[in-house]
Order: sequence, then structure tokens, then C-alpha cells
Amino acid sequence: MARDYCTMDDFSFKGKTVLLRSEFNSPIGKDGKITDDKRIRESAPTIKALQDARVVVMAHQGRPGKKDFTTLEQHAQHLQQYVPQRVRYVDSIFSTEAKNAIKAAKPGEVVLLENVRFYSEEMLERPPEEQAKTIMVKKLAPLFDIFLDDAFGASHRSHDSMVGFTPVLPSGAGLLMAKEIDALTKATTGGQAVYVLGGAKVDDSVEVTKSVLEKGIASKVLVTGAVANAFLAASGVDIGKPSMEYLENNKYLGEIEIAEGILNKFDGKVVLPVDVAINKDGKRVDISVKDLPTNYVISDIGKETIRMFSDIISHADKVVINGPAGIFENPEFRIGTDAILRAATKAKFSVVGGGHSTEAVDQLGIADKISHVSTGGGAAIDFLAGKPMPAIAALKAAKARMTKMAKPA
Repeated sequence: MARDYCTMDDFSFKGKTVLLRSEFNSPIGKDGKITDDKRIRESAPTIKALQDARVVVMAHQGRPGKKDFTTLEQHAQHLQQYVPQRVRYVDSIFSTEAKNAIKAAKPGEVVLLENVRFYSEEMLERPPEEQAKTIMVKKLAPLFDIFLDDAFGASHRSHDSMVGFTPVLPSGAGLLMAKEIDALTKATTGGQAVYVLGGAKVDDSVEVTKSVLEKGIASKVLVTGAVANAFLAASGVDIGKPSMEYLENNKYLGEIEIAEGILNKFDGKVVLPVDVAINKDGKRVDISVKDLPTNYVISDIGKETIRMFSDIISHADKVVINGPAGIFENPEFRIGTDAILRAATKAKFSVVGGGHSTEAVDQLGIADKISHVSTGGGAAIDFLAGKPMPAIAALKAAKARMTKMAKPA
């Protein structure tokens, strides 16, 4: 696949000092410990490939004010399990201590800097040229030969650590970033795909549905989860008070009107459930959509819908799945999610994104049968919806600058 950004193949790393922006943002349990280090594991191949270089890693965890906003000390311990290099954690970003640690690093060593979001300017959304003027970039950039961005999960953000170094350092994509871009580009180009959208974030999925149908990216969009409830309501079905209250409480009632417009404009392209599973006193009961409304919460797609959707998915050339089909945490109501993912293993090309969906892939042990399991949540959604991806755009601009500079005058 032709790329309009640099990758690791475009650089020689031997003896160089490399600044690597990785994606280590992980779920944190009530005890303050990482509960799933998948993103750290997925970042390891890039770091292992840099064994001839001095590697300095930047990453974030959580966001200010949230319970998972913490240091990266335990992330360093997890990383050490997956890479052969010695990993040193430094509890600052561009202090004298941090700069001295970078200068003292030897080829084959890794320095992990502190949570980059501890730096107050990090989360300001600004163009690369403005971010390049920040204190962090001015302090750190002179210490490095190359900048690599491997943090696909944050690629929809124009944050300092994501785009600020690209105007001032030779820049490229790490192995994970390139892998994500390749897979999601394949999903959105070169023939239509079947999209399966679910989960609780109704607004994101409605936006993706509209985008992929307008752009001709999708042949069909199968809707599940709370997304399906919004589309069912848009089609004139009374889904019942509990499910409508969920949409109202989460300020999704406006999405019903948008969904109605999509159904009218793209007749037959959005495939709705024909039955649903309700939570009746803790037990799963499947009922036909024709028997709605219900006074019980709609908690999964029904078994007839599972059969119908599985057949469509398993025969698809390309399938993109984002979000669970039901209340994933309850075994009674993850049947739809599991069945859809198993069907995806039979498609010719499959992409799965979203936290619960990727978690289910791991739990089912079918990761090797899915073409690509994305590490990006919001980033994957934005990419699939055709939204601007500032960090990827910054890498493309960096390559354009390098190409221009390389041409003889």
C-alpha cells in the first residue's frame, strides 16, 4: 500500500536518539492498578524494533480530573515485561532530571517520561506550527534525531506531544500506527463494506452511519445496542419507556431525528433488528419488535436478528464492527456480541474497534481470525467517519517537507 507519510523503513536508527509517542492509556481498577495492558503490549513491537537506538517514550494516562489520571510508573513495569531493552521511568517530562536521563541513555535502552498530560499545555488543540513553539517542544526537540508517532489511539487529537514535534524533527509512523492506518484505509476504500455499529455512544454511531452511506463506503449498516434503539424509534417503533429514558438521559433524543433522515434517504441500507432481548427480572427473554413497547430494558439483539446479522456478516467481503450488541457485562446479554464477532471471522476481511468489542475478541480467543483489531476507540470511530485526523495529517505534512527539502534546487 502506497503511503504518503514516512514509516520506520524510511529511517536508519542505529546510534540515533528517537522520541517515540506511544499509546499506553489503560483501564485502571479501583485499587489503582492497570487491569488490561493491551495497549502497552501492542506498542512493544515498535520499541523492540528500535534496539539499536536510544528510545525515549512519551505517553499519557487518563485526563485531568478523572480517576484514572495517574503516573506512568506502573506502565514502565508492564512495558519491561514485553521488551528486551532496559526500561527506566523518569517522573518528569522536560525537567533537568529528564533531560539528563535522555542524554545519559545508551543505545538499547528505553526512557519512559512522565504522563505527558501532567504538562498543562498538552491537551490544548492547536495546529502543529503553534505546538512546535511550546516550552515542551523547545526543551526536548534538540535532544532527538527522529520523532515517531505510534499512538493511533490519540491520533484524532491535535495535542502537543502528537503534532508539536513533526515540524521540527524528521517524523514518521511507528509499526502500530502504520498498521492501524493501513487496515482502516482498506476498510474505507476499494469496495463497500458491511458496518456493524452498536454500543452506548449513539451520537458517534449515527454520525458514522450517515458518513459511510453518503460516501458509498458501506453497502449496509447493521445496528445493535442503544444505536439500534434510536433507529427503531426513528422508524416509528415504540421501544418502551425504559429504553427511551436511556436516550433522553444521555441527551440522544436529537439523534432519533437524524436517524429518521438517514432511514428516509438510504432506504434499506440500515438493517434494523427484527427481535430484541429484554431483561425480565434478571432473565433474558427474546421478543419480536412487533411486540414492542416493553416495560423492560432492551438489553441485546434477539436470536432471529443474531441469525440474520451473522449470515450477512459471514458472507461479507469486508466487515467493520464497532461497539457491543448488548449489555456486554452480563453473560445473558453478550450473546449477540459474541455471535457477531464469531461471524466476522468468516468474512474475507474484518476490522473490530471499540473497547468492549476488542475485549470480547480477546476473551473469545479469536484475535488471530480477525484481520485487524484496532487499539483506537474514538480515533477509530473518527477515522471510519471520515473526520480529520490531525496527528496523521501532521505526519503527512512532515513527509511532504522532507521530500521538498531533498529535491535539488
